[in-house]
Amino acid sequence: MWDFDNIYRAHVDSVFRYALSLVGSRSLAEDLTSEAFLALLRHRDKIDEARLPAWLFTVVKNRVVDHHRRRTTEQQYADRSKSDQDKPAFPAFDAGLLEHKSLKPVHRVCLTLRYVHGMTRLEIAETTGLSETQVKGHLQYALEILRKVLVKDSSG
Repeated sequence: MWDFDNIYRAHVDSVFRYALSLVGSRSLAEDLTSEAFLALLRHRDKIDEARLPAWLFTVVKNRVVDHHRRRTTEQQYADRSKSDQDKPAFPAFDAGLLEHKSLKPVHRVCLTLRYVHGMTRLEIAETTGLSETQVKGHLQYALEILRKVLVKDSSG
């Protein structure tokens, strides 16, 4: 069995310089060096001392590859998230739908308060004097009417 402290002192500088040459960031190179020596400590029963420092350099190289993969993946998600934020949550609202002849005035009021002003069913009920159950029913009925209108318009 070999002495970890002696191996650490003998190779830490060269492993750090190698990591720094790969990543160009002192703090990341320090992290990679630490990870390499932690891996050595974890696997010391399986590592032949004659394979050092090459084994440590390989660990650093593999951690750098992992780091770049992770950064690439994170960047892809960040780009995708940014492009998703640029899109509106809902398609542009066509106010003309609220004027459709199939809707009764109560439906128009409920739809406007809910989808234009963003009120909850309870707030709509308090504003209109309807019960929350009535508001829910009017909204469901009005949305069903509009779905039929939109399907008919898109197919016709």
